Order: sequence, then C-alpha cells, then structure tokens
Amino acid sequence: MKLSHDPELQSFREKMRAYFADEYPQDILAKTATGASLTTAEVRRAEMALGEKGWLASAWPEEFGGPGWSIEEQYIFDEELEKAGAPTVTPMGVIYVGPVIFTFGTDAQKDKWLPGLRDGSVGWAQGYSEPEAGSDLASLQFSAVRDGDEYILNGTKIWTSAAQHADWIFLLTRTSREEKKQAGITFICCKLDQPGVTVKPIITIDGKYYLSQCEFVDVRVPVSNRIGEEGKGWSYSQYLLGNERTSYARIGGKRKQLADVRKIASQIPTGGNQRLIDDSFFASRLCEAETRLDALEITVLRVLTTVRDGGSPGDEASILKIMATDLAQDITTLFLEAAAEHGNRKFDDSVSPDWTGDSAFAAPGVASYFGTRAQSIYGGTNEIQRNIIAKRVLNL
Repeated sequence: MKLSHDPELQSFREKMRAYFADEYPQDILAKTATGASLTTAEVRRAEMALGEKGWLASAWPEEFGGPGWSIEEQYIFDEELEKAGAPTVTPMGVIYVGPVIFTFGTDAQKDKWLPGLRDGSVGWAQGYSEPEAGSDLASLQFSAVRDGDEYILNGTKIWTSAAQHADWIFLLTRTSREEKKQAGITFICCKLDQPGVTVKPIITIDGKYYLSQCEFVDVRVPVSNRIGEEGKGWSYSQYLLGNERTSYARIGGKRKQLADVRKIASQIPTGGNQRLIDDSFFASRLCEAETRLDALEITVLRVLTTVRDGGSPGDEASILKIMATDLAQDITTLFLEAAAEHGNRKFDDSVSPDWTGDSAFAAPGVASYFGTRAQSIYGGTNEIQRNIIAKRVLNL
C-alpha cells in the first residue's frame, strides 16, 4: 500500500480533515482535549455524527451499509480522526461484534442489530474476561443453560470496557463442558437492561470510570440471540480478536502524541534555562519512538495489504498488538516526563483549574498515560501474544 502521490487519496484526506474541522461536533473535540470523560449522551452524539455521514462503520462492505471505502481510504479516515483529537470510535460495536454478526449471523440478526451499530445509536460492550479467566480465556465458566427457546445466563464478566454506555453486550458463554476447554463455548448477545443484570463500576487509578464488572443472575435471553452454532463461539471469538488486535495501531494518534511531546519538551523549562529536548537521553528516546512508529506503520500497511487482497489479519495481528501497545506506553511515559509537575491531577474526573495556558496539555496526557498501562494486558496479554507468534507464526 502506498498512501502518497495519489491525487484521489489526497483529495479524500482533505475532505476528512475539513469535516473534522468544520462539521464534527466541536464541543466534543474541546471536551476530549481536556482529558475529561464523555457522558453516555456525548458518546452517542459523537458516534451518530459519523453514522449520519455513513462513516462510523468505515470498514464494513457496502452490502452491509458500509461506505465502500478502499483499505487506503479507511486508513486515512482513522488517521484524520485521531489527528483531529476526536474520541476513538467505541470498537466493541462496529469493529468487533458488527463483522461477527454480518459474517456469521442470520439475516434476521443482521436486520435487528446492524442498523443501530452503523448509525451509532446503539452501544455495545464485550463480555469476555472473567474473575478467573483473563489471559486464559478458554477457562471461562460463565454459563448458558438451554431451557426451551431460551438460555439462562449466570456468571460474572469483568474489565468490561464502556459497559456504562452500552445497550447490548456480546458474551462468550459455556454451554457444555468438553474435554478441550475451547469446545463448548457459545457466542450470545444480551441486552444490558435485562432483569438480573447488574453493572458495577470499577474506578481506575486516575479516578475515571472506564471499566465495569457485569453480574448475571438467572438472566433469560432468546436462543435467537445466539450467533452461529452452539459450541462454536471460540472460533467466532478468534475472528473477532484478529480485528481487535489490528485496531490497536492508531498511527495517526501516535504521530500527534509524539509531535505534542516534542513541542512540549521544547517549550517547558526543566530547570534554569535548560529545555528537556536538549537532554540527549530524552531526545534519543523520542527519536527511537518516532522510528518505531514508522516501523509499526509499515507493518500495519503490510497487514492491510493482505486484507485488501482477500486475506485476514490472522495470527500476525499479535505482532501488531505487541508493537502498538509497547510503543503506546513508551510514548505516554515520555509525555509524563515532559509534563513534570504539570502532570499532577486530582483523583476525580474534573479538570484542575491549574491546567490552563502552558499547562493545559497535561490533563489528556496524564489520562492517556494511565490508560495505556492496561494495553499490554487487555485483548490478550503481550506474553500470550508472544506465545501465539512462537507457536502459530514461527512454528516453534
């Protein structure tokens, strides 16, 4: 894939850039820039703004309501969204469960769920991890017992991102206990306002509410909410995880972060007249991060070329997951060092009144630093990803 020297792609980029500058909700951009969390209403409004243009489900085929963009156009759209500082599209919907539904779901399920997914009016959460099944996801114990035309759900899901904004959750459930752990797992969708469902907030170290624990007690859902065949959920989850791990790259956002770090380090004194950018150790780490980002982008483009030519991310997506999350953590560490004392924040979700003028950059940077600590854990820990690469890619 080549994104430069193509007049049509450049015209497309300018169109996207103009949209985020002029048409996208500017109050959403302003709030995101402070590092404050969006309300559920704001999340819906931000995503529905993209849905109104037909752009929220940017990677979906036209036959399912996507814009029909090329891989290159999808890449540029993501890049410009991130550079504009727009909130990341909640991936659990259009990136994760949407493709599972239009690939493995029935026509009735597509008619039921795809419209709300692609227009942004319906939010989704992902029910995978459990208190005793995190990295070893195949050990999940969340049960779905068939009772006529319904399943009865019991169990707990944890570290559930954006559940407080979601209307639906897709779940990996155990419908039978086979010799192999991966067997007997079924993919089921459930409304979060069902009787018996309790969503409990998990407040993170920065005082924010990103995650929840979701408890299910005798929750009844129709069998028609099952995606695909009973006992085949593990296969569908691996298809989904390939898309999830590829989505972590966020090249545009990382380029913006590095540019911000360089600017801040060049402007904020760190003692006397010394500027941080003049510190050789800091400067070398910043340059190294920029080089690693170039390598990550080349790897992403290679994977996307495979997808464009009819392939899938496959197990190679684990390489992207490791590269992207390690780099995200290193970039935000550089930012925290550049922020110095400006990085102090109150342990609630408000913005400090001291974050004004030259220190206004600190709030979103500190929030990002804390958030990226989890990136090497969720979506399958980086240690697990290295095992996948060794066994399935290198055949060791």
